[in-house]
Amino acid sequence: MPNSLASATTTSTANLKQQFDVLIIGSGAAGLTLALSLPTTTRVAVLSKSEISEGSTWYAQGGIAAVLDSTDSVESHVADTLAAGGGLCHKDTVEFTVANSKAAIDWLIARGVAFTRNSGGDDYHLTREGGHSQRRIIHSADATGKALHTALNEQVKAAENIELYDHYIAIDLIRQAEAGSRKLRCTGAYVYNRKSDAVETFAAKAVALATGGASKVYLYTSNPDGASGDGIAMAWRAGCRVANMEFNQFHPTCLYHPKAKSFLVTEALRGEGAKLLLPDGSRFMDKFHELGELAPRDVVARAIDHEMKRLGSDCVYLDISHKSEEFITSHFPTIKQNCLNYGIDITREPIPVVPAAHYTCGGVIVDKHGQTDLNNLYAIGETSFTGLHGANRMASNSLLECIVYAQSAAAKITATLADISTPTDAPQWDESQVTNSDEDVVISHNWDELRRFMWDYVGIVRTQKRLERASHRIKLLQKEIHEYYSNYMVGNDLIELRNLATVAELIIRSAIDRKESRGLHYSLDFPELAPIARDTIMVPSNFADQDIIVQA
Repeated sequence: MPNSLASATTTSTANLKQQFDVLIIGSGAAGLTLALSLPTTTRVAVLSKSEISEGSTWYAQGGIAAVLDSTDSVESHVADTLAAGGGLCHKDTVEFTVANSKAAIDWLIARGVAFTRNSGGDDYHLTREGGHSQRRIIHSADATGKALHTALNEQVKAAENIELYDHYIAIDLIRQAEAGSRKLRCTGAYVYNRKSDAVETFAAKAVALATGGASKVYLYTSNPDGASGDGIAMAWRAGCRVANMEFNQFHPTCLYHPKAKSFLVTEALRGEGAKLLLPDGSRFMDKFHELGELAPRDVVARAIDHEMKRLGSDCVYLDISHKSEEFITSHFPTIKQNCLNYGIDITREPIPVVPAAHYTCGGVIVDKHGQTDLNNLYAIGETSFTGLHGANRMASNSLLECIVYAQSAAAKITATLADISTPTDAPQWDESQVTNSDEDVVISHNWDELRRFMWDYVGIVRTQKRLERASHRIKLLQKEIHEYYSNYMVGNDLIELRNLATVAELIIRSAIDRKESRGLHYSLDFPELAPIARDTIMVPSNFADQDIIVQA
């Protein structure tokens, strides 16, 4: 395995090309918040696998859930989150996150995030989304992620202690023993420079994974191309446990149009009164949940999936045309314009929509500071499993989790950084036995096959037979990918394919292990809830290498 971590550790050491106090892999809300929350004396590197703005944060439309109104309460927000989570939310995590929600929003406002105000301009406008009993979603029109990312990105670029590296994709983490000890810690990562087509070694006292989720493992997704589960896969290979990978949230409403790649239609439309309609114009959500269109996302996604299959329809419709044109234009300018680009005027006609993979509720197991099982390795944002989302993420809790846990990780890193020795060398990346490939068609074929069978066999509704088929296919596919990876130079597509295969295996294994229907995991073979709610924890074969054990 010339390109593998195992092979690299047997080679001679070399002087480090890039050395920092903290290496942050990922440039979304979690990564940028962590970078800005560290002391200005800390040397920080932030890696982005594409343009700095090309991530899930940039495309987030809805907003951030927080207790901001006098009629709302921490207890209410906690109760709503626990109810949506299907019995699997960790209550202490939910309470910790919600208790810090107002401070998180205040921090964002202080950094220039322009949230939408009420018509009088005296206070911020709050909207309501599925699962919430109160209006508690603070937003920037219907492009909250863009506003948040723009503000944080400007501050990061202005910070003298932070260096941004775009078009860099991490391959694997570096684990080394402490001097005079067998205790392992994370000391950096091997990173592929997409511009120079070369592998570079980044070393750091602490490393944070903020690479987002793994929704690109599915054929249809609302996520940008980079959501390939890189952080989860790297942490797993480095010996960290992962949990609840079977809970993949499918956003109920993505624009259905042959030329619209992955355009999400925010849940805030339903929060403001939009109705879901069948092709004949009739409503159907009241048959599935007492909250109708404001039911939790898993209920809405399954309802749409059911109606589409029952009718043989390609899509259903989301209609907000009963609202005034002024209201729609002021609240949803991005959606209105994007739909107009495809010939759909949402002020006069309904929007054709379908469900698509949207959010990875499971991830790398961490504590309340984002610490993983490997010493000095942190995971934050969608890459991590904190216990906040349980079996079903409640709308707009994800950006909140990014901010709260990034700041908590920053506090822990700041408190411990002085006691961590600086890595002075690292195993050299070895590509002496690999060649350039002239068969890249293998990568594209495997990529397509993987995403198609995940959609068909491990989608919104599952059966054990479909999952076993997926398990058989992923084993064969991983064997092919492993052989290819071992013999050819790495590139962006190969790195992502390898990671997608890893997270696909984890999703499939987790889904097979869950013999019930709970939250986002719905099985026709096991339609009832199990009497006891348990997390699905996957343990890698090299887990015992670590001395740091995070309480799951």
